[in-house]
Amino acid sequence: METLLRIEEPGARPLRRFALWDLGFRPFYLLASTFAALSIPLWALQVSGLLGQAYLAGPLWHAHEMLFGFTLAVIVGFLFTAGRNWSNQPTPTGPALAALAALWLAARVLVLTPWALAAALANIAFPLAAAAALAVPFVRAGNRRNYFFVALLVLLGLASGAVHLSQLGLASLPAWAGIQLALDIVLFVMSVMGGRVIPMFTNNGVPGAGATRHPLVEKAALGGVLALLLADLAGLRGPALGALALAVAAAHAARWALWRPWRTLQAPLVWVLHLAYLWIALHLLLRGAAGFGILAESAASHALTVGAAGGLIIGMMTRTARGHTARPLRADRWEIAAFVLVALAAVVRVALPLLAPLTTLLAVQASAALWSAGFGVYALRYWSVLTRPRLDGKPG
Repeated sequence: METLLRIEEPGARPLRRFALWDLGFRPFYLLASTFAALSIPLWALQVSGLLGQAYLAGPLWHAHEMLFGFTLAVIVGFLFTAGRNWSNQPTPTGPALAALAALWLAARVLVLTPWALAAALANIAFPLAAAAALAVPFVRAGNRRNYFFVALLVLLGLASGAVHLSQLGLASLPAWAGIQLALDIVLFVMSVMGGRVIPMFTNNGVPGAGATRHPLVEKAALGGVLALLLADLAGLRGPALGALALAVAAAHAARWALWRPWRTLQAPLVWVLHLAYLWIALHLLLRGAAGFGILAESAASHALTVGAAGGLIIGMMTRTARGHTARPLRADRWEIAAFVLVALAAVVRVALPLLAPLTTLLAVQASAALWSAGFGVYALRYWSVLTRPRLDGKPG
C-alpha cells in the first residue's frame, strides 16, 4: 500500500510541507476524485432509503452531483491552474482557495439534508464565486481571449439556479432543464479545451504524430455545440434536433481524425484523451438517434458524462498534476489502471444496455463499481502528490 500512496522519482528528496492550498488543481482534484469514488456508496444509501430526508434525491441528485459537484470541481481546479499561466497573474491560493473548497464541500453535504434553501444558495454561490475569482487575474492582465471561461462559469451558476428554483417551487421550468443546460455547457468546455490541448499533447508526446487542425472543422465543431445549446434553450425536439446532433457528430469525428489518434497507442497520457474525445462524437451520434426515436436519451447522456467527461477528467487530472508538481509526463501502472477502469465503466454503461436491454441493471451496477474503483485509485495515488510541494521547489 505504501508504494501505491507515494509517487516519488528515484533520488527525489521528500518534501513534507502541506501544500494542498498552493494552487487550484490540488484541492479540487483531490475532492473531485474522492467524491467520484464515494458517490456510488452515497447513491446506494439514497436507493436504500437511508437518506430519505435529503433535499435532492433519486436521479436528480445523481445528475446534479455529477455535474455541479464532480465535473465542476475539476473545471474550477483546472481553470485556476491554467488561468495563472494564461494571465501571468495569481489565482486563488491559501485561505481564499480553502474557502472556495469549503463552499464546494458544504454544497455537497447540504443537498443530502432537508435544508433546501441553504443547499440551493451554496450550490448557486460556488460557480459564481469561482467565476469572480477567475475574472480578477484575467481583467488585470487584459486576457480577453479567455473571458468566455468566466462567462461559462456564470452560465453554470445560472443552470444550477434553474435546478434549485424549480425544486423550491419558485420557477415553472422543470429541474431537468437546468441539467440539460449544464450538460451543453460542459460539452462546450470539453470541446474547447480538447481542441486546445489534445493536438498539442499529441505532437509533444508522440514524435511525428502529425496532429493537425482545420479552421473549417474547428468552426463547425464548436459552432455546432453552441447551436445545440441554443436549440435546447429554444425547446427544439424530435427529428430536427436529431439531424442537428448528427451533423455536429460528423464535425467532431472529423476533428478527432485530424489528430491522428491511432499514432498514440504507446503513450497512455495521450491515448486516454483521444479515447475520451471519441465519446463526444459518439454522444452526439446517440443523441441524434434519440432525436429520431431510435433509442433512449440515457445512452447519449452517459456517453457524454461517463465516457467523455470521465475519460477527459481522469486523463487531464493525471497529466496536469504531474506537470505542475514537476514529475515526468509518463503514466505508471496505477494510472493506466485508473484510465482503463474509467474507460470500461463507459463501455459497460452505454453499450451493454443497448446490446442487451435486459442487462441494464447489471450494467449500471458494474459501471458504477468500475467508475468508483478508477477514481478511488487516483485519489489514493495522488494524495501525496497533491498535498506536498513540487519536487523542484518552485511555487504551485
